Amino acid sequence: MIIRSWLFVPGDSERKLEKGRSNQADALILDMEDSVSDDRQDVAREMVCAYLQKRSDRSKQQLWVRINPLDHPFSLADLTAVMPGAPDGIVLPKVYSAEDVNTLDKYLSVLEVREGIEPGSTKILCVATETAASLLTFHTYLDNVSDRLVAMTWGGEDLAAALGASDNRHPVTGEYDDPFLMAKTLCLATARAIETQPVGVVYTNFRDLEGLEAECLRDRRSGFIGKIAIHPAQSDVINKAFTPSDEEIDHAKKVVDIFEKNPGLGTIGLDGMMLDMPHLKQARNLLDLVDQIRGRG
Repeated sequence: MIIRSWLFVPGDSERKLEKGRSNQADALILDMEDSVSDDRQDVAREMVCAYLQKRSDRSKQQLWVRINPLDHPFSLADLTAVMPGAPDGIVLPKVYSAEDVNTLDKYLSVLEVREGIEPGSTKILCVATETAASLLTFHTYLDNVSDRLVAMTWGGEDLAAALGASDNRHPVTGEYDDPFLMAKTLCLATARAIETQPVGVVYTNFRDLEGLEAECLRDRRSGFIGKIAIHPAQSDVINKAFTPSDEEIDHAKKVVDIFEKNPGLGTIGLDGMMLDMPHLKQARNLLDLVDQIRGRG
């Protein structure tokens, strides 16, 4: 199922967890990592598990959990604490390569058996570019990565720290600098190559909703589907930006229709434009995306 908006919610805040229930985000990411201090880890684990157990109906909004990185001593304790609540998926931060995803897959397989959860049902979203090494290991996803991996996103903030950068955006244009554009591109290309959902990175200026909308639209034009939100007000903007407009849908239907009516032609003129097979594929992809979004119920 396509997820347009993924909203981070601190796992140790009862108030924010309850507010998340009424948010329009397609999925909540119950956070056990950056938003929870070390001395509140046990509190967060207990609260997240209870929240998951209380919200067993996920038909309108999925519930994912971001654990601590696999090389952090908290990660296994996070997993064992939250799996009784059967999260829809685990967000894995600070990944080095596909090996980390496969390791998490093995842990989940054991914990699903322990909790009586359907094997393989707990999915994975990996944050693929928060370490320097991760920029050099995207090829590892092409060979043998767990089919639990259903989405990939990239990280610009932690990556800046990992690369020793003082900032990740150009001081004049405000656009991402070259190393971060490379991370974005590699994430998108790899996700598409292995047929997982490419997810746009967080937009940190949560008060700038116009800037968020513009970046969402750029992401969607590039091929991303969905974006991670760090503030409740961002969810509606993201949902709208990643939902094709009526005009886009009508145009895609016209493209498909004219090719189906002319099966022997590889190139066709429509509204003053010459169209060929890539345009037909794009139109079908858009209509398939619309069907998946509408199928949320």
